[in-house]
Amino acid sequence: MAEQVALVIGGTLGGLLLLLLLIWVSCCLWKRLCAKFTYEELPGTTAASSLQEDKLCRLHAGTQTSRPPGVPFVVPPSFQSRDWVPLHSREWAQAPPDPCLAPKLQPHSTGSNRGDACVVGTINPELYKFPEDKSETDFPEGCLGRLWFSVEYQQEAERLLVGLIKAQHLQGPSETCSPLVKLHLLPDERRFLQSKTKRKTANPQFDEHFIFQVSGKSITQRVLRFSVYHVDRQRKHQLLGQVLFPLKNETLAGDCRHIIWRDLEAENLEPPSEFGDLQFCLSYNDCLSRLTVVVLRAKGLQLQEDRSFVSVFVKVSLMNHNKFVKCKKTSAVLGSANPVYSETFSFKADPTELDTASLSLTVLQSTEGDKTHQLGRVVVGPYMYARGKELEHWDEMLSKPKELVKRWHALCRTTES
Repeated sequence: MAEQVALVIGGTLGGLLLLLLLIWVSCCLWKRLCAKFTYEELPGTTAASSLQEDKLCRLHAGTQTSRPPGVPFVVPPSFQSRDWVPLHSREWAQAPPDPCLAPKLQPHSTGSNRGDACVVGTINPELYKFPEDKSETDFPEGCLGRLWFSVEYQQEAERLLVGLIKAQHLQGPSETCSPLVKLHLLPDERRFLQSKTKRKTANPQFDEHFIFQVSGKSITQRVLRFSVYHVDRQRKHQLLGQVLFPLKNETLAGDCRHIIWRDLEAENLEPPSEFGDLQFCLSYNDCLSRLTVVVLRAKGLQLQEDRSFVSVFVKVSLMNHNKFVKCKKTSAVLGSANPVYSETFSFKADPTELDTASLSLTVLQSTEGDKTHQLGRVVVGPYMYARGKELEHWDEMLSKPKELVKRWHALCRTTES
């Protein structure tokens, strides 16, 4: 009996202790929850909303206010979005904003008062203006004209779509110019497409489209040639200039229309030399110690075998004291005695090495079986290695730093293969 009484008393005491523990835990949680929703009012501030609005408006108007000493920073107010009104000529203008919400920005003071409030988060409209297109206004000295066209290749249909858009600043033989454009897909010289003749204008608008049927395997070996002619009263054609555009993989990628402009260049009417000619540009950047070579085209090459199985490429070698330094090659053009490359190569060359350095450009043909045969070579450099036009080209490059100097050079044969 005594044991049962002891068990009842012990159970009662344990239950009371458990109840007290639960009450204590509940009180602690309640205090912590209440502390989250209570805040201490900052010194120097008022609870009246009207006073807060007045202060915000005065802050927007440009007056400087100091923050309370207990607050490390002041959060700037947000501004309402501004409406943009589209105007002509690719420009945009802002609609007149609210004078209270859009203050006139004051230049930031250079003082050490960290309590000064400044306006942040505003939009600079200058960063969102359309870039100015200067292709229709900036024409270099001696420019023969500029041509705009588009190129698109449809891989499934194997069709090359060429859009002839317009030309500007054409230099006709007289004040009245009547231009037309002939389109060739080189190396095919016989077939061509022709635009309509535009009467009495040096800035014709063509907006014509042409289609060439060409396979996907040979498209990258082709070159578009635009020949711009003036048609006189006797219907005779006088060449004003031409544009050669190689169809590279970068241009035809994406199955989309690419709009391009190019300046006209004069046709070289001089007959090719015995072994052909090579045209390239030279440029030297003394700040970067970089020698740049742009291989443009060749003409009149004497191919040794059937053109359908011959590809032609150019090897550009940098030499120093007749020792090989570095070599780079262009892509191979199949079956053409007048290949067009338009490829750029750069070499590292210190200014102190230019007196002993030279460039060797070798035109090679390759056939089946990886056999190569040299068609000709040009060496340009200082007086130690070159004479005549080759020396003049090198000296002109040094006299015009950071400027591309373009020239034709006759190829010569050597004993090297």
